[in-house]
Amino acid sequence: MTATVYRTAGTMFEATKGCSRRSLLAHLGLASVFLTSGSGCTSLWGRSDQSGDSDAALQKLLKVPDPPDLIGTAAVPSGLKFVRVEGVGVVNDLPSTGGPAQPSGYRDQLLEEMKRRDVVNPNQYLERDDTALVRVNALIPPGARRGDRIDVTLSAPVKTEATNLHGGWLLDTRLRHQQSLGGAVRSSDVMAIAMGSVLTRFDHEGRQDLVTRIEGKLLSGGIVQTDRRLGLILRPEFQHVKMASAIAAAINRRFYFFDGTTRRGIAKAVEDDFIEIDVHPRYRGNEFRMMETLRGLGVAPESAGTQARLVELGKQLRDVSTAADAAIKLEGMGENAIPTLIDATTQSNPELKFYAAEALAYLDRAEAVKPLIECLRDDPAFRQPALEALRGLKHHDVKPALAGLFADASLEIRYGAFDALRRRETPSDAARDDRPFELFELTAEGSPAIVASLRNRAEIVVFGNASPLNIQTVFRGPAGWMIRETQTPGKVRLTRFRTGADDVRIEIDNTVGGLLGGMVQAGGSYGDAIAMLRMAKTSDVLVDPLAFDPLPEGQRKYLRDDEATDVD
Repeated sequence: MTATVYRTAGTMFEATKGCSRRSLLAHLGLASVFLTSGSGCTSLWGRSDQSGDSDAALQKLLKVPDPPDLIGTAAVPSGLKFVRVEGVGVVNDLPSTGGPAQPSGYRDQLLEEMKRRDVVNPNQYLERDDTALVRVNALIPPGARRGDRIDVTLSAPVKTEATNLHGGWLLDTRLRHQQSLGGAVRSSDVMAIAMGSVLTRFDHEGRQDLVTRIEGKLLSGGIVQTDRRLGLILRPEFQHVKMASAIAAAINRRFYFFDGTTRRGIAKAVEDDFIEIDVHPRYRGNEFRMMETLRGLGVAPESAGTQARLVELGKQLRDVSTAADAAIKLEGMGENAIPTLIDATTQSNPELKFYAAEALAYLDRAEAVKPLIECLRDDPAFRQPALEALRGLKHHDVKPALAGLFADASLEIRYGAFDALRRRETPSDAARDDRPFELFELTAEGSPAIVASLRNRAEIVVFGNASPLNIQTVFRGPAGWMIRETQTPGKVRLTRFRTGADDVRIEIDNTVGGLLGGMVQAGGSYGDAIAMLRMAKTSDVLVDPLAFDPLPEGQRKYLRDDEATDVD
């Protein structure tokens, strides 16, 4: 950053506002040389005989600040906000439910993008009734890496001739972050690319209005194109290259991983006021907790005071007003804190037991499994964070513990446990095959239920032994799908009618799994499957409970009084 040199210290400091301390020292040095290099010139401080004052000011700037007890005193996190990216794209392969793109800024933007990519006759393409112009949006989470998958939403503009996006495919769309600067809209480089099958709101909501038919999402249909870095910004009074290095060293003593055969810390002091942070593998998906843990680390190496700190934090861990913060700090202390945390999991208070067990889970201790299972069953407030902690805990006790929840009375717990187990074994950014969705049939004990995902990925889960479909002669489903009785016991006939294509008829098992498998065989999309299940449920063809995305929500408040929570 450059700065204009003025003759008074006050205006010069205004000109260099926002510089790092290293840059500011460089400016001060240049100014001193310039303003004292000729006869008759005044010094930076206004009088030629006060060079001692200038030296004192420089010495003050050069002085290393006294280190704080905790990193959080000296630094604040950076990069923890979600970044919104957007673009304009085309949905094609619509059964005459699209329409010409109306003249607008969106059309101009899309035409410009199509020209850059050498699309032949772009105007003619946008006039077809099997295509629709759509606005595309996504959120890139903190710590995202190139190649990560993200959910994408889309909608046709207010002025559109499109009537239904069901069955459509979003073509390759570039997404950028946009900001209004100086009265003009500025766009970043491409931050994500979106492409995939469209799931409309109508598919799962069933509301009879146009908006639900022209709005939808792509489940995991976007791929991040650039890494998002996290960091710590040092407060002004701690900005110094040695302080930044000391904090980075303190972090790396505790958090590191092996890059091939090389041990590498997660922190790097890149400026005297900024430390770049890589996401530790254990905290992928929970970057907020990682940053809170880093801020709870001590700057100085372990010393004789470590034991005293453990004792004090152990006391705080038994007080509901301080337990959450104490658990984070103990987690940051690593192995030294394990006995204290294990002891705290024996407490009768569910809240105190949970904080200790959660910290143990992020220390990869098997002692966390049983109390976390107990806590998430005890209160809805613990479900999401407990399942997230268990998801990343690499111990052989975790898998049977999560599978044991598949028969729980709460469908939220059942599907939450399945989601944690599936993401533990198959990350959301793993390579996918060409199937429109994944079907899981779990024969665990408990009442049967069907769950379909509306976020993260396209999947349907059948819990328990699902009841046969209640077909009374014939059932007409969505978009040309039909189910009919047959003479063969335990079988039904699935038919798909499409304009311009041959009819498809398949004899399938009269089960939910048979129906969904047959739809995939007949070329059905995830939207077809979702709409079929919804209509079958409202028509009493589907006997068992159906739920869309019953995952436990985060940030629930634990009630410490006698008020009951009813979240199931």
